[in-house]
Amino acid sequence: MSANTVLKTLTDTAFDSVEGYRKAAEKAESPQLKQALQQRAQQREQTVQQMNAEIARQGGELVTKGTMTGEAHQMWMSITDAFENGDEAAAERVEEGEDYLKGKFESALEDDDLDPQSRSVVQQCYAEISEGEQFGDMISKQYD
Repeated sequence: MSANTVLKTLTDTAFDSVEGYRKAAEKAESPQLKQALQQRAQQREQTVQQMNAEIARQGGELVTKGTMTGEAHQMWMSITDAFENGDEAAAERVEEGEDYLKGKFESALEDDDLDPQSRSVVQQCYAEISEGEQFGDMISKQYD
Protein backbone atom coordinates (compact mmCIF):
# COMPACT_ATOMS: atom_id res chain seq x y z
CA MET A 1 0.00 0.00 0.00
CA SER A 2 1.18 3.49 -0.76
CA ALA A 3 1.52 6.06 1.99
CA ASN A 4 -1.38 7.93 0.42
CA THR A 5 -3.66 4.87 0.61
CA VAL A 6 -2.74 4.38 4.27
CA LEU A 7 -3.40 8.06 5.03
CA LYS A 8 -6.70 8.03 3.16
CA THR A 9 -7.94 4.93 5.01
CA LEU A 10 -7.04 6.47 8.38
CA THR A 11 -8.64 9.79 7.43
CA ASP A 12 -11.83 8.07 6.22
CA THR A 13 -12.10 6.24 9.52
CA ALA A 14 -11.40 9.37 11.55
CA PHE A 15 -13.99 11.29 9.51
CA ASP A 16 -16.60 8.63 10.33
CA SER A 17 -15.87 9.17 14.02
CA VAL A 18 -16.39 12.97 13.69
CA GLU A 19 -19.84 12.28 12.24
CA GLY A 20 -20.48 9.70 14.95
CA TYR A 21 -19.54 12.10 17.73
CA ARG A 22 -21.65 14.86 16.25
CA LYS A 23 -24.75 12.67 15.96
CA ALA A 24 -24.09 11.21 19.41
CA ALA A 25 -23.90 14.72 20.93
CA GLU A 26 -27.33 15.52 19.45
CA LYS A 27 -28.84 12.42 21.06
CA ALA A 28 -27.12 12.39 24.45
CA GLU A 29 -29.37 13.06 27.42
CA SER A 30 -26.78 14.23 29.92
CA PRO A 31 -25.61 17.84 29.31
CA GLN A 32 -22.06 16.89 30.43
CA LEU A 33 -21.93 13.98 28.00
CA LYS A 34 -23.32 16.19 25.22
CA GLN A 35 -20.58 18.74 25.79
CA ALA A 36 -17.84 16.11 26.05
CA LEU A 37 -18.97 14.52 22.78
CA GLN A 38 -19.02 17.90 21.02
CA GLN A 39 -15.46 18.62 22.23
CA ARG A 40 -14.28 15.23 20.94
CA ALA A 41 -15.91 15.96 17.58
CA GLN A 42 -14.00 19.25 17.34
CA GLN A 43 -10.68 17.69 18.32
CA ARG A 44 -11.20 14.83 15.90
CA GLU A 45 -12.02 17.33 13.15
CA GLN A 46 -8.62 18.93 13.65
CA THR A 47 -7.05 15.48 13.30
CA VAL A 48 -8.90 14.98 10.01
CA GLN A 49 -7.65 18.38 8.79
CA GLN A 50 -4.09 17.49 9.74
CA MET A 51 -4.34 14.17 7.88
CA ASN A 52 -5.90 15.89 4.86
CA ALA A 53 -3.04 18.40 4.77
CA GLU A 54 -0.61 15.48 4.51
CA ILE A 55 -2.72 13.82 1.80
CA ALA A 56 -2.67 17.12 -0.12
CA ARG A 57 1.11 17.39 0.28
CA GLN A 58 1.36 14.02 -1.42
CA GLY A 59 -0.96 15.11 -4.22
CA GLY A 60 -3.85 12.94 -3.09
CA GLU A 61 -7.55 13.68 -3.02
CA LEU A 62 -8.87 15.16 0.23
CA VAL A 63 -11.34 13.27 2.38
CA THR A 64 -14.43 15.46 2.65
CA LYS A 65 -17.03 12.89 3.63
CA GLY A 66 -17.11 9.66 5.55
CA THR A 67 -16.89 6.23 3.98
CA MET A 68 -20.64 5.63 4.33
CA THR A 69 -19.79 1.95 4.28
CA GLY A 70 -17.49 -0.34 6.07
CA GLU A 71 -16.94 -1.45 9.59
CA ALA A 72 -16.07 1.93 11.11
CA HIS A 73 -19.05 3.69 9.60
CA GLN A 74 -21.45 1.01 10.83
CA MET A 75 -19.86 1.14 14.27
CA TRP A 76 -20.20 4.90 14.63
CA MET A 77 -23.73 4.96 13.23
CA SER A 78 -24.75 2.33 15.76
CA ILE A 79 -23.78 4.83 18.48
CA THR A 80 -26.70 7.02 17.47
CA ASP A 81 -29.09 4.06 17.72
CA ALA A 82 -27.58 3.08 21.05
CA PHE A 83 -28.77 6.36 22.57
CA GLU A 84 -32.30 5.08 22.28
CA ASN A 85 -31.25 2.58 24.97
CA GLY A 86 -29.81 5.41 27.07
CA ASP A 87 -26.43 7.10 27.48
CA GLU A 88 -24.87 3.97 28.97
CA ALA A 89 -25.33 1.86 25.82
CA ALA A 90 -23.99 4.70 23.70
CA ALA A 91 -20.92 5.14 25.92
CA GLU A 92 -20.02 1.50 25.33
CA ARG A 93 -20.33 2.02 21.58
CA VAL A 94 -18.05 5.07 21.71
CA GLU A 95 -15.48 2.94 23.50
CA GLU A 96 -15.71 0.26 20.78
CA GLY A 97 -15.38 2.85 18.02
CA GLU A 98 -12.33 4.41 19.61
CA ASP A 99 -10.66 1.03 20.22
CA TYR A 100 -11.17 0.19 16.55
CA LEU A 101 -9.73 3.52 15.40
CA LYS A 102 -6.71 3.24 17.69
CA GLY A 103 -6.02 -0.22 16.28
CA LYS A 104 -6.08 1.17 12.73
CA PHE A 105 -3.53 3.85 13.62
CA GLU A 106 -1.30 1.36 15.43
CA SER A 107 -1.27 -0.94 12.39
CA ALA A 108 -0.34 1.98 10.14
CA LEU A 109 2.54 2.96 12.42
CA GLU A 110 3.84 -0.62 12.44
CA ASP A 111 3.82 -0.57 8.64
CA ASP A 112 6.76 0.50 6.52
CA ASP A 113 4.59 2.18 3.89
CA LEU A 114 4.86 5.65 5.38
CA ASP A 115 7.62 8.08 4.47
CA PRO A 116 9.18 9.93 7.43
CA GLN A 117 6.99 13.03 7.09
CA SER A 118 3.76 11.03 6.78
CA ARG A 119 4.77 8.84 9.70
CA SER A 120 5.36 11.95 11.80
CA VAL A 121 1.87 13.29 10.95
CA VAL A 122 0.26 9.91 11.75
CA GLN A 123 2.14 9.85 15.07
CA GLN A 124 0.91 13.34 15.98
CA CYS A 125 -2.65 12.35 15.09
CA TYR A 126 -2.26 9.10 17.00
CA ALA A 127 -1.82 11.17 20.17
CA GLU A 128 -5.32 12.63 19.73
CA ILE A 129 -6.72 9.21 18.77
CA SER A 130 -5.27 7.79 22.01
CA GLU A 131 -6.98 10.57 23.95
CA GLY A 132 -10.22 9.56 22.24
CA GLU A 133 -9.69 5.99 23.27
CA GLN A 134 -9.07 7.06 26.89
CA PHE A 135 -12.21 9.20 26.68
CA GLY A 136 -14.17 6.15 25.50
CA ASP A 137 -12.85 4.11 28.43
CA MET A 138 -13.66 6.93 30.84
CA ILE A 139 -17.26 7.48 29.80
CA SER A 140 -17.90 3.77 29.62
CA LYS A 141 -16.61 3.38 33.23
CA GLN A 142 -18.96 6.14 34.42
CA TYR A 143 -21.85 3.84 33.67
CA ASP A 144 -20.40 0.63 35.13
